[in-house]
Amino acid sequence: MDEPVGEPDPASGTDPGALLRAVRALTAELAELQADCADRHLLDLATGVLVAQLSVPPADAADHLRRLVAQTGLGTPDVAADVVNAAAGTPSVAGADPAAPRRLRRTDAAVAAATTAGQAAAALLDAGLGHLGVREVWLWRRTATDCLQLAAQAGGSVLASTHWQWLLPQLGGPLRAALDHGEARWLPDGPPPDHPLPGPAPDAGRAVLPLRRKGSVAGVLLVCWPGPAVFDPPVVRTVEAVADTAAVVLDADPDPEGPGGASALGALLDCLGEAALVLLRPEGAPDWSVGHANPVAARQLAEVPRPVGRVLAEVLPAHCAELARLVEQARAAAAPRRADRLSGRDGAALVDVRALPLGPGRCVVLWHPSDDPSRLLPRALDRLDLLALFEEDLVSGVSRWTERAYEVFGVERDAPPVPLWDLMPRIHPDDKDGMSRLLERLTVHQEGAQALVRVVRGDGGLRHVRISAEPLLKGAVTVAVTGVFQDVSDRYRTELALGASFDQLTAMEAQAAARRQFVRQLQQAIVPEVPDSLSLPGLLAGARYRPAAQDYMVGGDWYDVLHLGGGRVLLAVGDIAGHGIESATAMVALRNALRGLAFTGAGAAQLMSWLNDVALAAPGHPTATAVCALYEPRERVLRWASAGHPPLVLLREGRASRLEPPHDVLLGAVPSVSYTETATALRPGDLLVLYTDGLVERRHSPLDEGVALLMAAVEQLADAGIEEQADRLLTGTRQNTDDDTSLVLVRVVE
Repeated sequence: MDEPVGEPDPASGTDPGALLRAVRALTAELAELQADCADRHLLDLATGVLVAQLSVPPADAADHLRRLVAQTGLGTPDVAADVVNAAAGTPSVAGADPAAPRRLRRTDAAVAAATTAGQAAAALLDAGLGHLGVREVWLWRRTATDCLQLAAQAGGSVLASTHWQWLLPQLGGPLRAALDHGEARWLPDGPPPDHPLPGPAPDAGRAVLPLRRKGSVAGVLLVCWPGPAVFDPPVVRTVEAVADTAAVVLDADPDPEGPGGASALGALLDCLGEAALVLLRPEGAPDWSVGHANPVAARQLAEVPRPVGRVLAEVLPAHCAELARLVEQARAAAAPRRADRLSGRDGAALVDVRALPLGPGRCVVLWHPSDDPSRLLPRALDRLDLLALFEEDLVSGVSRWTERAYEVFGVERDAPPVPLWDLMPRIHPDDKDGMSRLLERLTVHQEGAQALVRVVRGDGGLRHVRISAEPLLKGAVTVAVTGVFQDVSDRYRTELALGASFDQLTAMEAQAAARRQFVRQLQQAIVPEVPDSLSLPGLLAGARYRPAAQDYMVGGDWYDVLHLGGGRVLLAVGDIAGHGIESATAMVALRNALRGLAFTGAGAAQLMSWLNDVALAAPGHPTATAVCALYEPRERVLRWASAGHPPLVLLREGRASRLEPPHDVLLGAVPSVSYTETATALRPGDLLVLYTDGLVERRHSPLDEGVALLMAAVEQLADAGIEEQADRLLTGTRQNTDDDTSLVLVRVVE
């Protein structure tokens, strides 16, 4: 269990805000002093030179230096550099720009003023080489065993620093050549492939120079450009002059966590997307100090220059007391400790703070800033009342709950999760239908659904729970269900108010059910099913209708099987676009018109053309697809026409095939259309399948794929009776769209 971190108790009556302001002021002042330290060092050298040359006291030498600044119009550091260069001899950078001697002298001063090797390397890069476009600087020292040990680097990555920490004597390449032979190597297009070097890119220009101390090679300097480089004589002489200065870096104090903070831990923290500090407290030290700050932390601590090496109170003065307490808790428990939020005295906050102890004297602290948007959504979700996740693996039968689901249903934490299908005994009797509909939509319709049900807990409590779930499909099979339980019980209302509200919802659901039942009866009255197979001249017919799965279960699908006299039989199916009363009205008009027109003796194409005129004259100008067929039993010929309808399916001798319709337009689309009539010879035993697209339509799948599945199903039922074929085709080819379905089966008999 994470231990909370409380507010620090003031040890005295001192105003915490005043203390914080004082720490910040001192930190800013220290930063200015550090930035000014190199220039002060150079001014002191110039003043000493003038004391010796003019034989005057230091105060008079300082006045003389100020007069030189006024006379030349140069900056004080530049004049001081000229004075020192004149006394010590101008560095040999002939051919370079006139400012080169001053720049080199100021680089010497910056390196001398640095307190650690990392700061000295940064001074070399910024003051001495940055104007040449140099991106990285690396320095190695020779050890007593003739190895190369990385002393400092600036501009490179922490991970690369870890990789290049040590180089053994037997390893060749430009670095060893510079160390063993004292020769500089200039690589304008990068090192050879068999001897890689650190740098921003493989083809980046590099210079490798020996670092000499007391006449011998004591180390190696690597200078890296961002890309291929041109080494003209001024650039070469400038880099060689900087190398003479760089040798003193080998004697500087090491950084707290290695060169530039380089360590495997530092490299890992630098990859994180949240702020991280490595805190150090050697034995006997009174306070924690910063050993490493990853880039995210460095950006958040931009007000504090060079946070590495500072004590925690200087880096995070508003949070140092609470952070120190959290770190001590983690060390005492020898385990990570967490605080949701540490509020600073200045209004800033650290969110999701974690302290990880790493042995004696070292700890990692991680946090998110309070304005990090990635942290806001989880915290907002966390405020929702008892939001819990669940998952049902229908293949393995394994159920998974998150912790809050146990509280929603009043189940002990050590008990196994209850599968969604086994929750029914816990559902209020009046809500079982709603739960059943939810399960049906997930499995039968294979689509997401939600339901609001009352859960009766084992302790007798009643909870209102919204269940929202989505099916996971593999092919055409539901293999898993995942979703959310949300306890939406209003804690601030009485049980009576909750019951009344839910009773009202239940009444509305009952009214909706009654309305659905009414419109279903209306649909059946308009298009009655054929309960038994119908004998016609030369044919045996069966028909089925399935309404759309939505509130208004009345739509625009129809079928007709009609004996016209003289042996002729009319077969038709059609589909009006849309659902509801308007579509049903248009459907009745077309169906009745076709029945009357069929007795005129006209052919299928002419009947379809007249039906198009009826559709154009109907209110709302509906459009529809349709198939109109006339069967002549003496000739066993089916003459038919199609208006944009799916193909008919013909089963002959156990094999199903498609009767592709002509590409004629929909009914009601354009006036004065001539439709094509097709004659198809039939044989005894043939089975003809007429249907609307609700039978074969699938979401996210082409219509041809649904027709192919229908043909496969027809072949499997080749030996069944026509009633069984109709029932099984209707139930076995369940679509996943909200569309009506009409189906007519016709078998040719002797």
